[in-house]
Amino acid sequence: MAVGHGRRWFGLAALALSMLVLGFDMTILNVALTTLSEELRASTSELQWIVDSYLLVFGALLLPAGLLGDRFGRKWLLIAGLGIFGAASLAGAFADGTGGVIAARAFMGLGAAVVTPLSMSMIPAIFPPEERTRAVAIWSASTALGLPLGPLLGGWLLENFWWGSIFLINVPIVVAGALAVALLLPETKDPSAPRVDGFGALLSMGGIVALVYGVIEAPVRGWGDAVVLGSFVLAALLLTGFALWERRTAHPMLPTRLFRDARFAWAMVAAVTANLMLAGVLFVVPQYLEAVQDNDVFDTGLKLIPMLLGLLAGAIATDRAAPRFGHKPVIVLGLLVLAAGFGWGALTGTGDGYAGTVPWLVVVGLGSGLTMIPAMDAVLAALPADQAGRGSGLVQTLRQTGATLGVAGLGSLLAAIYRDRVATGGLPPDAAGAARDSVGGAVAVADRLGDGGLLASARDAYVHGMDAVLGACGAAALAVAVLLLLFQPGRVPEDAAPTADETESDHEHVAP
Repeated sequence: MAVGHGRRWFGLAALALSMLVLGFDMTILNVALTTLSEELRASTSELQWIVDSYLLVFGALLLPAGLLGDRFGRKWLLIAGLGIFGAASLAGAFADGTGGVIAARAFMGLGAAVVTPLSMSMIPAIFPPEERTRAVAIWSASTALGLPLGPLLGGWLLENFWWGSIFLINVPIVVAGALAVALLLPETKDPSAPRVDGFGALLSMGGIVALVYGVIEAPVRGWGDAVVLGSFVLAALLLTGFALWERRTAHPMLPTRLFRDARFAWAMVAAVTANLMLAGVLFVVPQYLEAVQDNDVFDTGLKLIPMLLGLLAGAIATDRAAPRFGHKPVIVLGLLVLAAGFGWGALTGTGDGYAGTVPWLVVVGLGSGLTMIPAMDAVLAALPADQAGRGSGLVQTLRQTGATLGVAGLGSLLAAIYRDRVATGGLPPDAAGAARDSVGGAVAVADRLGDGGLLASARDAYVHGMDAVLGACGAAALAVAVLLLLFQPGRVPEDAAPTADETESDHEHVAP
């Protein structure tokens, strides 16, 4: 598709702006939970639902949103998603109770579920293969930039304005992004895309909701809890039913043929693995910087920047290396660098300062950039043009579900080691329970009681747990690198797109 050189890069800036606001929205809420509990008198359960309502709706709707974009037009559905996200943010900012905030967060999840796959699916529609790697790098970096920006921006807003400002800040950015998308990007759609299968959509959404809910609840209730096990059983039944239904229906939502393409399948494995590990790192490292190294929220955001700089360096290196050597060697190298960074981080001791943390954060960021960006580029290269929305919805569903699983699984490993090692003997029952729940709780109890021994024990226990998490991530990265080295196909021509026979369709339509 012919799109002017300058116009397509400005269009990419609009997509990046959209992903930036989604990126910092994922982390900005973390710094505001204490404020929300005080200002809205929110219980622990209500705070959990403020976070989880977004995740449940987001995960459930990624796949159908991609199909709707293929069928009805990606550009205007993307704008609609931004509008929903912006309107929900505005409602959340002026909500007068926790119920209103929870509802607003659910609708923000709906908007984000539309924006994420469709912004990704626009990239192969407007960029030729020789520019796509750079475009993917910018698109990916915009989300990554938002993650450490969230605590920085949230801390500043809460120090200077009321709690609703953490939602209100989204509105002008979303409006600017939507206007830019409307003016700069062309419409693309596939008139032959299958209609949305209502029964299949219900099965997929129900299965994803049950899976994500079980994953969210597992670290809190325990992996053997009846509610958690019931959620996993229900998810397995619904998703199995969805897969069987997709094989029989005349209009399947799921582009299963993509998994028969080894280029797509192994690049997808690498992308999900890297996303899972990055989510895990962003869960454990901020707590380490705050509770063990004694930084406030704003400083913690600043001290995550070296990892972002490493990721940007990986993006620049990928832009230069992938066209020359192909995706596979860059992805494998990225996974090996990730393994080295995680292994280095796993050697962290309780007394190590920030100077010892910076180098391995940079290496982890570099490995993430060298892995995720060429993997996403390879995935986009393997997607047929007429299935860009569906394929992107599938990719983002797997990535986001993987990230949620990563946080839950790695968080459970961390919590198990922490609870086994923290010394709470002699403490009142309530204080002991708070200290065992989290390292932040232990720091608060130790500060209140003036108990230096508890503080030292909690910090030591947390570092041991973090080292185990980083070691597990390093081993996983190394294992996936070996698998890709053995099984991922070598370089193929950048313009080797699937033929009409391979996709069984060649009806991509571009509106003027």
